[in-house]
Amino acid sequence: MNRDKTKMLRQFQKEEITASIFYKKLARLEKDDKNRKILEQFSRDEALHYEVFKKLSGKEVKPSRFYANFVVLCARVLGLTFTLKMVEKLEESAQRGYGAQIKEIPGLEKILADEERHERELLNMIQEERLEYVGSIVLGLNDALVELTGALAGYTFAFQNTRLIALTGLITGIAASLSMASSEFLSHRAEEKGAKALTASVYTGIAYITTVILLVLPFLLLENFILALIVTLAIAVVIIALFNFYLSVAKELSFLRHFLEMAGLSLGVSALSFGIGVLVKVFIGIDV
Repeated sequence: MNRDKTKMLRQFQKEEITASIFYKKLARLEKDDKNRKILEQFSRDEALHYEVFKKLSGKEVKPSRFYANFVVLCARVLGLTFTLKMVEKLEESAQRGYGAQIKEIPGLEKILADEERHERELLNMIQEERLEYVGSIVLGLNDALVELTGALAGYTFAFQNTRLIALTGLITGIAASLSMASSEFLSHRAEEKGAKALTASVYTGIAYITTVILLVLPFLLLENFILALIVTLAIAVVIIALFNFYLSVAKELSFLRHFLEMAGLSLGVSALSFGIGVLVKVFIGIDV
């Protein structure tokens, strides 16, 4: 076996033993019995794959403890489903890079294909609370982005004072977040989902108020109201991009389509609201 093939097998070995370790760590942290059993199965499978690759390479390989701990940290912060699917995508990309070499090693291509199919089946069985309430999070984020970017754009030209814009934006945003959370609670109650109504409303409210704080922050930190608005719009685009990237991985949705929809809606409403602010200032002639 040539050096390139040996190097590839050892890389696979390292990935498998590292994965076995972080799956075991995640299983110990998991409170849901079903998810814990799936993660334990992952860990056992990866350990078996390591042994298969070790027989082919004839060498022992040490795991990457740093990477294993990093995956566990990501799962704590970003959620189990997102982290595992992101890891899966990275592994698939690395395997594609080996290309023809995989086909030249007897049985290796089939092992990798079976592993990929098996992991995808198990990943789809994992249930995570934050993904169950993704609709509520989308509602809070989308409403905050559309309503508050629009409102702040209108206030910017009407008031032309960053402190006044920030104060008005905070009052508007906090009131809207409470209203939206209440509406989400009543909506779930009306659909006879009483047990989940409170949780859904909390997710909506938190998503809304977090977005409000991030969008208003530039008006608290900057003196120039136009610059503050530009930074706010940039923050809105970043929030939309990050959230849609998260969804595209965790729920396997189209990133570009959903990103363009949300960004177009938020920025379109902002432009319209800025125009309304101009008209109010010119025709009504109110100076603050």
